[in-house]
Amino acid sequence: MPENLSETTPAPQVWPTLRARDARALIRFLVDAFGFEETVVHGEGERVEHAQLSWPEGGGIMLGSVKEAEDDRWPLRPGTFGGYVVTDCPDELCARARAAGAEIIAEPADTDYGSREFGVRDPEGNLWSFGTYRGEPRKA
Repeated sequence: MPENLSETTPAPQVWPTLRARDARALIRFLVDAFGFEETVVHGEGERVEHAQLSWPEGGGIMLGSVKEAEDDRWPLRPGTFGGYVVTDCPDELCARARAAGAEIIAEPADTDYGSREFGVRDPEGNLWSFGTYRGEPRKA
């Protein structure tokens, strides 16, 4: 096993990434409003070079402070991210997000494909959809 892996290292998965104008404030919001878990934050002062927020039900996101540099190898604009997050409790999560001051852009509703979902805009302008749809089975 490579030295950076352990028995508790998550299995390979997709980790969306985003940049923020105020990464530390966005981290606090994502933890308070949605329940992401702050796994690691690297950086000094208000600057965040890399952060990992784990989703309790699996996976997570990575984020950092926006860089205003010509040589930025990952030039993502703040507020342009959109993500879908699977949750077994969309109604409760929506209530939590609302209580934390999140802008609810779509109230919890049932979809024609069997999911219960709601939508939110975070303080940076990113769009989030939370729902029960876990995707279709993989093709054999």
